[in-house]
Amino acid sequence: MAERFRLTLAQLNPTMGALADNARAARAAWDEGRRAGADMVALPEMFLTGYQVQDIVMKPAFTADAMAHVEALARDCAQGPALGIGAPFAAHGHLYNAYYICQNGEVTARVFKHHLPNDGVFDEKRVYDSGPINGPYSVGPLRIGTPICEDAWFEDVAEALAETGAEILLVPNGSPYHRVKFDTRLSLMVARTVETGLPLAYLNLVGGQDDQVFDGGSFVLNPGGALALQMPLFDEGIAHVDFARTQEGWRAEAGAKAAVPDMWEQDYRVMVTALRDYLGKTGFPKVLLGLSGGIDSALVAAIAADAIGPENVRCVMLPSEYTSEHSLEDAAAVAKALGCRLDEVPISGARAAVTEALAPLFEGTAPDVTEENIQSRLRGLILMALSNKFGEMLLTTGNKSEVAVGYATIYGDMAGGYNPIKDLYKTRVFQTCRWRNANHRDWMMGPAGEVIPPRVIDKPPSAELRADQKDEDSLPPYDVLDGILVGLIDDEKSVAELVAEGFDRDMVKKVEHLIYISEYKRFQSAPGARLTDRAFWLDRRYPIVNRWRDPG
Repeated sequence: MAERFRLTLAQLNPTMGALADNARAARAAWDEGRRAGADMVALPEMFLTGYQVQDIVMKPAFTADAMAHVEALARDCAQGPALGIGAPFAAHGHLYNAYYICQNGEVTARVFKHHLPNDGVFDEKRVYDSGPINGPYSVGPLRIGTPICEDAWFEDVAEALAETGAEILLVPNGSPYHRVKFDTRLSLMVARTVETGLPLAYLNLVGGQDDQVFDGGSFVLNPGGALALQMPLFDEGIAHVDFARTQEGWRAEAGAKAAVPDMWEQDYRVMVTALRDYLGKTGFPKVLLGLSGGIDSALVAAIAADAIGPENVRCVMLPSEYTSEHSLEDAAAVAKALGCRLDEVPISGARAAVTEALAPLFEGTAPDVTEENIQSRLRGLILMALSNKFGEMLLTTGNKSEVAVGYATIYGDMAGGYNPIKDLYKTRVFQTCRWRNANHRDWMMGPAGEVIPPRVIDKPPSAELRADQKDEDSLPPYDVLDGILVGLIDDEKSVAELVAEGFDRDMVKKVEHLIYISEYKRFQSAPGARLTDRAFWLDRRYPIVNRWRDPG
């Protein structure tokens, strides 16, 4: 009878710093693997601590606590399958991103991450030492090589493991989502199987941490890249994969292959997951938001309803004399379609009081954006008061186009704890609303059907801070603006390159200027779901004081 090996892959959602809770989840996965006859149960990269730990891992007490939890897990999981789990390791003045192999009541091997990512959201060279390229370790009849996450993005670690006797590759990951990231991962792992001739199990985290969402999608490949197992994106799950020794070497037997959703669904799922986990992991059971009757706040309300249920979402309409009847009707229609509570708090009285208080100082000046921003700041004050009183997290509703050019009021509509659409350009906001109206999934807690009325999507966007105001009074049309923003921000193109593509030079220069002078606003803005690899926060770090402009 051919030799066999059962590997249990635990694609789970840890909570940053909740060491005891994460250890319990690992133990429960190990128990399930034991009952299923597994030879080894694997958890992802840095599962015990949560990921990314950032600078907290440099705190000696934190790392010592994590290491003690690993030792306790090893003792608890003595009678049964081996356990692989990611956690930090510190000794002799060095600190590593490590993967622990626990067998027979003790840690029998530690693998240290060799390639430390240091771009985008990653700063691993800041906190960790690069480990040597480790050889394989033995579990039962099998020699396993473990490139940790980034190590599998390069040829050298996998090839060294193959040359030193590894028979399969197990790749534990903390790989966060951005658009098309899954396809990139899959193509790179296929390359590793082609180069080494070994089967490969790719195991990723799921769940949200601050702005990042780990999208799971774990998979198993046979040599040459043949897909043997595909776990779902975004969902927690445990899968058992059986390997059998053949004349050609170890091969994974075919298992379930979950469908991979398209980019629109992936983006929407990320926004829902990011908000759900941010609330759950910070202890907020409910949210509120200002519902203006516009498309951005409508989409945020839909995301919130899908994340935590419409009964936990309070929408607040805060009308002024510039608020149209259409906006009042549209806000009511959105709240009704979603099943959310809608409160109305007019700001006219508060605005009159502020106007009166400032009148002696403003005497002799003409009304301008100052008076417009007072309205927005009064709304922020009222919404924050409701948040304080009822313990509901305030959501902000600015899309990436607005955040990029500063078309938002600091301490006004930017006030709040989280922004689900912070990395979604306005043109994608329109399409995302249409997608949500046409699609419903079982992970959505909001109702199916048309939850954002077409009139909300189709009407010209307006801040309604003065009579007959439209966004295009201050900004170019959003299809033009977003084209320039994608070029300047996402693609880091020069002004000359965008002009060569057909954009008006004066308009490009205006947008460039707005981006740079708005940096101080973004520095103080709420975190939000990361959808691209050029999201505002860790992906794009620009100085607040900056006098340089592209001369092109």
